[in-house]
Amino acid sequence: MFCAQIWLRALAAANALKRLLTRGAPRKSWLMTYRLRCLVKQLDKGEASLVDLKKNLEYAASVLEFLYTEETRRMVDLEDELSDIPSDSVPSEVRNWLASTFTRRKGLAAGCNEDKLRFRSIVHAVQAGIFVDRMYRRSSHMAALSYPPGVVTELKQVDKWSFDVFALNDASGDHSLKFVLYELLTRYDLISRFKIPVSALISFVDSLEVGYSKHKNPYHNLIHAADVTQTIHYLLLKTGMLHWLSELEIFATIFAAAIHDYEHTGTTNNFHVQTRSDISLLYNDHAVLENHHVSAVYRLLQNNDEVNILSNLSKDDWRELRSLVVEMVLATDMSCHFEQIKVMKSLLQQPDAIDKAKALSLLLHTADISHPAKPWSLHHRWTFSLLEEFFRQGDKEAELGLPFSPLCDRKSTMVAQSQIGFIDFIVEPTFTVMTEMIEKIMTPLMEEACLSKSLLKAAKSNTPDGLRVREVGTKSDGSCSLASVDFNSFKATWIREVHQNKETWRSQAAKGNSTNSFLSITYSNVTILPLFWTRIHILKHKLKTF
Repeated sequence: MFCAQIWLRALAAANALKRLLTRGAPRKSWLMTYRLRCLVKQLDKGEASLVDLKKNLEYAASVLEFLYTEETRRMVDLEDELSDIPSDSVPSEVRNWLASTFTRRKGLAAGCNEDKLRFRSIVHAVQAGIFVDRMYRRSSHMAALSYPPGVVTELKQVDKWSFDVFALNDASGDHSLKFVLYELLTRYDLISRFKIPVSALISFVDSLEVGYSKHKNPYHNLIHAADVTQTIHYLLLKTGMLHWLSELEIFATIFAAAIHDYEHTGTTNNFHVQTRSDISLLYNDHAVLENHHVSAVYRLLQNNDEVNILSNLSKDDWRELRSLVVEMVLATDMSCHFEQIKVMKSLLQQPDAIDKAKALSLLLHTADISHPAKPWSLHHRWTFSLLEEFFRQGDKEAELGLPFSPLCDRKSTMVAQSQIGFIDFIVEPTFTVMTEMIEKIMTPLMEEACLSKSLLKAAKSNTPDGLRVREVGTKSDGSCSLASVDFNSFKATWIREVHQNKETWRSQAAKGNSTNSFLSITYSNVTILPLFWTRIHILKHKLKTF
């Protein structure tokens, strides 16, 4: 069994290294590939010693390090993409909101982290190149957390794009984040893999939920955190991206999604800057909330052993996980949006492999703004939760004598137009780039999986019985295998929902239901604005037009 694993991993390493090579690559990279191929043959015959294996892997590691340090990427000349939007295509208020939210104000330091050249260990490089079962579990069999019957029912839908996190939150008694995070860490076998004390995990998620509830936000709360965590799980699972990642990288991705808005104040970064809040001064007006989210969580872990779920990680794993988490959470700063998209578009045009931290950052950013690509019942509810949060900020701005931020005035905000603009200029382009990124990453991986499987069959037929190679990691329940990945279906799903939601908003706008006062908000089938009250507001609106 051990020889079989070594055989597959060495073969996968050779295949993965081929993809790293571009024109003009050093000759020694080809020599390394040749040496690994020879090593595979020796392992196949049972002639390779551990000393030879170690020596060749060390050589491979040194060449990989050389290739990574020699890589260069074109510098991207970023420009404000909003300048391409015709001035008459969107209302000025919506345009101002897009500009203030998704671009940086002049004078602030450059936002997202610079691309770091990082050398992944040979183990991670090998893991990226083989067809591997991620030990994804269909059911939770760790009895430490008791699942109420309603929670069990709702979690059966956790692999679906239409997963209703609100229903789970109701079934769990306002603990949707706890059950989503625990379920996913269990399914991916991360609790066992990283020796996470279950008692610490439960205490940690309890503390997370307290932090998310601190400011009683309508939108940036534990339900949003649970939704983003489930969404990024869907993206990893249904696109096959989990096969590209190590267990540590999967852990970092789920962890970052769960904590990405911890202790959100329900106000924007610009509000903190304008009011000179303590955290604005602490972080020098740069990604104020995002810095606070990740910093506060790590302080929580460091100051209380009872909630420290990272206590058993090695120093190297702890540092790598932290590096990924920090970069991912900081990339959720909406003012980084256009830069992030521009950089990824540039990377997609290059032959180089895409940096994992940048890919995962885009996944989290996409999940964070994904509700317009969800079914209308979910999107509609999220929209009005966010608007209510905006309006509360507007109320504070009025009290402080500050001008209203875009979309924060209860009396004049144009709901339908703002959502159409958000979808057209932010959501749809982001999903498009993310899909292209996933295709670039996964296509060669799927081709390599097919090749490895063919070579494995050939090796089995030519290997002596005593050294018969067994297939490793190819058994799957079908939901997470590379063979089950369907890019067209994934793409069609979000495109369908985006277009349907946009058309619904256009219909609302055409009927004159453009401002917040004229749209009823439905929560759990309870209409907040009675029909007669809505008609009164419509009448007032009509009178104002004369």
